Amino acid sequence: MRALVKRAPGPGFDLVDAPEPIPGPGEVVVAVRTTSICGSDLHLYNWDPWMAAHLREFPRIVGHEAAGVVVSVGEGVVEPNVGDFVALETHIVCGRCYQCRTGRAHICRHLKILGFDINGAFADLVKVPAMNCIRVPSSIPREWASLMEPMGNAVDTVLAEPVSGLRIAILGCGPIGLMGIAIARASGASLIIASEPSPFRRQLALQMGADRVVNPFEEDLDRIVMDLTDRDGVDAVAEMSGSPKAFLDAIRIVTPGGWIGLLGLFSQMVSFDPNDLIMKGVRVHCITGRRLFSTWDLVKRFLASRQVNLDRLISHRLTLDRYQEAFQALSQGEAIKVIFDMDR
Repeated sequence: MRALVKRAPGPGFDLVDAPEPIPGPGEVVVAVRTTSICGSDLHLYNWDPWMAAHLREFPRIVGHEAAGVVVSVGEGVVEPNVGDFVALETHIVCGRCYQCRTGRAHICRHLKILGFDINGAFADLVKVPAMNCIRVPSSIPREWASLMEPMGNAVDTVLAEPVSGLRIAILGCGPIGLMGIAIARASGASLIIASEPSPFRRQLALQMGADRVVNPFEEDLDRIVMDLTDRDGVDAVAEMSGSPKAFLDAIRIVTPGGWIGLLGLFSQMVSFDPNDLIMKGVRVHCITGRRLFSTWDLVKRFLASRQVNLDRLISHRLTLDRYQEAFQALSQGEAIKVIFDMDR
């Protein structure tokens, strides 16, 4: 089968002919139909330092955002069935540790991630635990199915607390930030302020439902937020960028007693005064992956009802052999979400 592989430390991937996976007990093999590139895949492709410290086993089939058809099942699998169309939860958990046993499997102590700790989904076939397969109803376009995994991150960040009637700022309008805007709008937020330096992404933020979009390097975000909120500040901030500046912006613009959801991963240390959070009584939520599996039900409802439309986020549809073109477009800021159509 075709597979995109990180063969050794260093930049780039290789398209190779790899052995087909065989399901073990409790596992299934999925024929991948669509798979999409995550920001972490780009970091892995470029071999950024923080990613180099994480990936230690080679070769590794990469990729984790995927959907496809179940083609074989291992011993003891009750569902899904052969022929089911499924999206993949990429956090593979032990089911035994304290976190798993107390309803927090998304932060399993022995967590493995598809495409990093085990072979991933930039391939014709991928093997996963049966429990990691989410049936996708026919009401959801097949092209959206691989985007359900990252959308779960957006759901858990924006809805870390209820946002109906609230004013929210979303800092960073990459794919997950853009999804977050649509989720906030569908969930009844009264005011959505987005912050993003890229002109292309600022325009998309407006199309996804933002009321005001700010360039944080050319405009005064603090002043704009205060002007739009009668000097109160926003009730909630979803920090999606991993930018130290955005983290400090979040602390300043959130209203006393409000909350901040942190999803973006930081590549450097951030210096701040914890008293700025304490004295404002700010609640901070740290988001890792998706809650298993309640978040997936919310994602399905948003997409099936068309309250959130992902068409605008799919900027490129390519075959797997054009992977270098895909990663170049992402590196140059010319793409939002790149979908690999594995049937072509």
